[in-house]
Amino acid sequence: MRSLTYAKLVAAMFMWGGTWIAGRIIAQELTAPLAVAALRFVLSGALVAGAMLLADGELPLPQSGHDWGLVWALGFFGIFLYGLCFFFGLQRISAGRGALVVALNPVVIVILAWLSGKEAMTPRKAIGSLIAFTGCLTVIGSGDPLALLRGEVGLGEWLILGCVASWAAYTLIGWQATQRFSALATTLYASLSGALLLGLAALLQGDIHPGDWSWRVWASMGFLALFGTAIAYTWFTAAVHQLGAGQAAIFINLVPVFAVLQAAVLLDEHLRPAVLAGGLLVIAGVWLTTQHKKTQEKTA
Repeated sequence: MRSLTYAKLVAAMFMWGGTWIAGRIIAQELTAPLAVAALRFVLSGALVAGAMLLADGELPLPQSGHDWGLVWALGFFGIFLYGLCFFFGLQRISAGRGALVVALNPVVIVILAWLSGKEAMTPRKAIGSLIAFTGCLTVIGSGDPLALLRGEVGLGEWLILGCVASWAAYTLIGWQATQRFSALATTLYASLSGALLLGLAALLQGDIHPGDWSWRVWASMGFLALFGTAIAYTWFTAAVHQLGAGQAAIFINLVPVFAVLQAAVLLDEHLRPAVLAGGLLVIAGVWLTTQHKKTQEKTA
């Protein structure tokens, strides 16, 4: 069972790697991408709802004020705020580099999970997180790990860092939500509440002309809805429930690896050696942290 969970996590990371390519295409072709973002989550919500109806024959609704608070928190942080930072960030920096910045996610989530008492911090996990953090700073600074500390980064980098903050919040809220809802229900609630918020923002932004969208935009939106949201979000949320927020979040470090490879093949993007070296540090941090988990399982 745990092996299947790990396999689904890796597959979800591959799909999320592809979302950076799809997002880059949309961000480059549209000056106002929020309508696409909103439609993405409407479609993914419909797919998840269909799966729930086939499996259970009904769609459960939140039962209390606390449940509704979780629903809107999931939608705001994991869908709305993340979507704003994601698309507007990708208008300014490349897909591969943007995905490498998000490698900071596991460090933030592990620390928050530790501070909140949800998971223990071990020496190996701390060292692995530090190495991954150093690699991420190197990527943000285009080879200079101190660039962020000196304030020498652009708006695109800060927006992608906004993705990190919003995703960390979503992961921890998702941990609470999975105590109340199934993984599918959590994804459904987040998709629909986030889609509503994005739709309102899109109306305020204006410049919505679906008839002018190219096939690349439509194909990218379809990929984002089916693979990047309906499937990947559900598998990740289930993994958080089974493995814990910190352990599941470490796998997010694989997203930039897959994104860089896909961006090189599909978008002809090429990163500087120093940036790739930062990515290797991220992978090393992933290995150290996950190796600790495997050792625990073998000795249990």
